[in-house]
Amino acid sequence: MNIWLAEIWRSWRASLRRPGFLLLASGVLALGVGASATAFGLLDQVLLRALPLPQPSQLVALGRVVPGQPTLISAREYRALGKIDGVRSIGLLAFATPRINIVDHGAPQRAVVTYADRALLPTMGLDPVLGRNFSAREDSPGGPRVLLLAHHFWKARYGADPHAVGRTLEVEGTPYTIIGVLPERFDVAGTSGDIMLPAALSPDGRGNGGLYLAVARLADGVAMSTVGAQVDARLQALRMQSGVHGGEHPRFGATGYADTLHAQFGHVLVLFQASALLVLLVALVNLANLMLLRALARHHEMAVRGALGASRLRLRLPVLAEGLLVGLLGAGLGVLLASSDLRALGSIIPPQMTGGELHLGTHTLALAMLVALAGTLACAAAGAWRARAIASFDQLREGGRSGIGRHRGRLGRTLVVAQVTLTVVLLCACGMFLRQFWDGAHARWGFDDRDVLTAELSPVRADYPDAAAVNAISQRLLQRLRQIPGVQDATMATGLPVGDFFGRFFVGAHAPGEEPVSVRFHGIEAGYLPLFGIHPQRGRLFDASDVRGSEPVAIVDRTLAERLYGGQALGQRIALDDAGASGQPWQARIVGVVADTGPRDGRQRGGELYLPLGQMPDALLARFRDVHPMHLALRVRGNPDDYRKALVDAVAAVAPQQPVDRLRSMQSIVADMSSGGALTGMWICGTFAVLALLLACVGLYAVMAVAVAAREHEMGVRSALGAPPARLATLVLHSGLAQIFTGLAVGMLLAAAFPRLFEASFAQLDSHAAFGPWVAGSVCVLLLAFGLLACLLPAVRAGRVPPMRALRGE
Repeated sequence: MNIWLAEIWRSWRASLRRPGFLLLASGVLALGVGASATAFGLLDQVLLRALPLPQPSQLVALGRVVPGQPTLISAREYRALGKIDGVRSIGLLAFATPRINIVDHGAPQRAVVTYADRALLPTMGLDPVLGRNFSAREDSPGGPRVLLLAHHFWKARYGADPHAVGRTLEVEGTPYTIIGVLPERFDVAGTSGDIMLPAALSPDGRGNGGLYLAVARLADGVAMSTVGAQVDARLQALRMQSGVHGGEHPRFGATGYADTLHAQFGHVLVLFQASALLVLLVALVNLANLMLLRALARHHEMAVRGALGASRLRLRLPVLAEGLLVGLLGAGLGVLLASSDLRALGSIIPPQMTGGELHLGTHTLALAMLVALAGTLACAAAGAWRARAIASFDQLREGGRSGIGRHRGRLGRTLVVAQVTLTVVLLCACGMFLRQFWDGAHARWGFDDRDVLTAELSPVRADYPDAAAVNAISQRLLQRLRQIPGVQDATMATGLPVGDFFGRFFVGAHAPGEEPVSVRFHGIEAGYLPLFGIHPQRGRLFDASDVRGSEPVAIVDRTLAERLYGGQALGQRIALDDAGASGQPWQARIVGVVADTGPRDGRQRGGELYLPLGQMPDALLARFRDVHPMHLALRVRGNPDDYRKALVDAVAAVAPQQPVDRLRSMQSIVADMSSGGALTGMWICGTFAVLALLLACVGLYAVMAVAVAAREHEMGVRSALGAPPARLATLVLHSGLAQIFTGLAVGMLLAAAFPRLFEASFAQLDSHAAFGPWVAGSVCVLLLAFGLLACLLPAVRAGRVPPMRALRGE
């Protein structure tokens, strides 16, 4: 045993005395381990960790099952579930978390609200840390006004004061009594909100709209598929009873509750992990190449030791010992790199998504160490095994000048091709996102977004209960805003021309007697379309005569006109089923057709419907106000950000108790919409692509440098026979470029399949990236440029081999 330890120590001491190879190999390994540990740590803490709830595996979400999307349910569908065999209890949680108006310590402000019924907390196995849960009377329409504070909101706004329970908080102009504080675990296991209000569903579950999560706890030993089959049968029967027979055929069932919570970003993290694994593969291939070259470089020493009677294990032990040292050092550096990366990501990603501070878990550390050590030892063993044939008497006879040989360098060249192939895949993925980012930044959206300042506000319901009151406050606000120096025009609407998922409001619209289709709805003030430069293609725009009491009118965009009326929409009537009183459809006459607004990228659009804000039905407005704010827009002279204070002051002057927030320029909103997802994907793939490119170039340089050193005798002979330096350099460049072109060819074939393999991740990033000649050409140019740089120095060195030194055998 002492002999083996002494052998290992001698190998380590030799490596430390000349640390160049040690630093290079461990650095390569650290990059791969750090990237993969960062990705796995994030994936583990967000997706794989169990929710901090009792028996979290028993919690499921019931409703409409759509791959890659949350399992949601409507209020009516939730009421129709009733009692299900194998389910202990079911609770309701709103998936949408709108911002509402509150008055806290006398100051009006906006807060995020979560709606839930009284069965939710018991189903999750939670109790309030202070106070109590909702009662049956409070969780019913018209019940007492009560609320629960989220734990983080209680700490931030009330300083964790236990006497906050029992106080009054004004919500939408109505006093609410604080009856309890939610546990801290709910901040992670629920939807993010500042306060919780009772869902207070009507007994018949009126209202097919609403984004809810039906959270159920399974009984012991009950399979999720069994419960899902019952849910599908009941909700399909509800569809038939409601008279819905055609159109889409949804599938209902049960999915894991944790999967539903993370459905919005799960595929993005999978893309992150896949990119990191590709970098790890490139690093391990590079390390295998370096260890192979290291073993081949020691062939003369191995031949001498073999001639003196050393066993096979003693011959390979120095290489394995050096590999162990590289693995330990690379694992340590990789863990440090991953820790710093996670800290940086923790400052960007909200804690509600990660469940607290990001850190490397114990199993992540163990996995990183295992991958580093196992990978390095495997690479060292492969290098020692490949070099076994070199330890021969031929090496002693030639004095170690025979080099690695053409056939013996084949494995190294194959490994370089593998590195280039994997790098091409990552570079192409980055190029796909970069191309979409470029297209989005230069896209035409069908409206003028320049010099426009926007803001969100929700008229306080107690002060502005219906559409007439909302229209009145909007007119007073707009009159005041138009008096601000530099403001050219102002408007108010239910939404902006573009918006994210939660910024869009959809309704079921149809021609009388036809099946309803989902369209995006806008309730707008008369100046909205002119302010954004949206011009009529046929008919007219709204004017001052389109008020409550006059004939209801509507405007549609070209897509909706084609979809519902074959392009002949002017003068036709359009109906909204959920907007009328007593369940009767509300109808309006179409007086204008305008151009489409939105990205011109081929993505499918459902169409846009515009109604005058003053004519907006009360039932439709009530649905809208449950989940969405109103929007102000000002067209100004100069920088829109310079008008922020003036806008806030104008709102405070007209409605002192009306908070306003999210002031942004329209150009910044369009920039986020056009390139936000593509930019995220580009950063993910681009960061790892740069690492892979660096590692591939290091591997190519190492192979070429060793090949030149091994062929020094041959180069010297060629030079002595009259070969010019340019000819010798060309030989080396030809060999390197052959490896690059082979890797490019294989990599392009794999990259062509990349969008299909990660189609869900692209869709979740709102991207439509596709592999094309622009991406392929750019990657070829980039990789060839870096490959030439990696080959250039060894090629120059080959052309400068002194003939006499090579012939003397020095």
